[in-house]
Amino acid sequence: MASAADQLASSISLAKFSKATDLKKRLWFTIGALIVFRLLSYVPIPGIDATQLGVLTNQVQGGVLDFFNSFTGGALNRASIVALGVMPYITASIVVQLATSLSPTLAAIKKEGESGRKRLNQYTRYGTVALTAVQGWFIATGLEHAVAGGISPVIEPGYMFRIGAVISLIGGTLFLMWLGEQITSRGIGNGISLIIMAGIVARLPATVLQMFEQVRTGSMNALYLFMILIGIAGLVLFICFMERAQRRILIQYPKRQTARGVQAERSHLPLKLNTAGVIPPIFASSLLLLPLTISQFAGQAQTTDGWWGETLVFLNTYLRHGSPIYMALYGLGIIFFSFFYTAVVFNPEETADNLKRHGGFIPGIRPGKNTEAYFDYVLTRITVIGAAYLTFICLVPEYITASAGISFLMGGTSLLIVVNVTMDTVTQIQSHLLAHQYGDLIKKAKLKGRQR
Repeated sequence: MASAADQLASSISLAKFSKATDLKKRLWFTIGALIVFRLLSYVPIPGIDATQLGVLTNQVQGGVLDFFNSFTGGALNRASIVALGVMPYITASIVVQLATSLSPTLAAIKKEGESGRKRLNQYTRYGTVALTAVQGWFIATGLEHAVAGGISPVIEPGYMFRIGAVISLIGGTLFLMWLGEQITSRGIGNGISLIIMAGIVARLPATVLQMFEQVRTGSMNALYLFMILIGIAGLVLFICFMERAQRRILIQYPKRQTARGVQAERSHLPLKLNTAGVIPPIFASSLLLLPLTISQFAGQAQTTDGWWGETLVFLNTYLRHGSPIYMALYGLGIIFFSFFYTAVVFNPEETADNLKRHGGFIPGIRPGKNTEAYFDYVLTRITVIGAAYLTFICLVPEYITASAGISFLMGGTSLLIVVNVTMDTVTQIQSHLLAHQYGDLIKKAKLKGRQR
């Protein structure tokens, strides 16, 4: 038999949606913020010749630039002020979270509650500025030395252009970071994830047209395209199934006197199979994109001799997108961040203490340390499955497209982010609709009570 919540959720309709004014305001705010992000991706860095830049991007297509563009919606190709997207912010978040786990001082700050969280967020912002400045300097230097047809895309090369480009990129990244926070608090869904998804979806029409153009010109077989579309549909269904998969742990509470007599209360503690969500692929890709972006643009410079030039050649050769070393590092990064982020999100010791404090226990398991060890055992096992699932989803499509020699930007990582963020956003919309429907029921109950 369906629960009351399930029955209420099944009765949600468009009529209910039209009455939820707060939800509509949140949706319009989210859509408006994403439109602002897309408009900013067309605002170039000061001092760039757009025509010459278009010629240059056609010559250097492929590799890490296309992969980076898949997360920024083509902003990097246009040398936009938001060319780096939110990747520096994500990388800074990784560094701060790792430092929090290793440093007792930062761990003490984290335990301070809301004030500690604000201090750690401020450290993350400082790190974002530093990383954006480093990456922005290499991008500006690379654009100065990138020549297409004997003409540089930079109108007046020099330190003034570099400083202006770095300041513009820092401002664009910080604005996106602020915009993501505003979406999270005043809109629907996670703002940073929605900005990344908007960049991916913006490139989707061009990718589809490119694939059909390859079929028309004969560079791709129509049967192969059909198999790719079937594979994408299968991956979407598989991702939906795995993201909803849970390991439910039975929790029992002491017997209590109720109107129906003495009864024992039972509930379930749901543990998602993929507790970390899309965070591991995003973290792993952002860490790999940091050195690759620097090497890609610094490799355009004239300094190619010595140890620095050899390092750039090594990075561009062996860490290019789709290479075996890149795939291995990417897979290891996904596995590491799956376990790391799961440990950050779920604390077995704290959960066991809360259960013991409220009188709850797992049947057959002693409260306290034994419950903590059981949680840790179950969480480790399901995290292994979740990490294997994420690695499979992200690496197998990348390997197939790289080995087939086709340019298909909607890879496993992009598909995982789009499906996961969409599911999370739809879930939040349903939660707002349920809250609105419960509010209407409470108002009706109060009116009936007054009439009586």
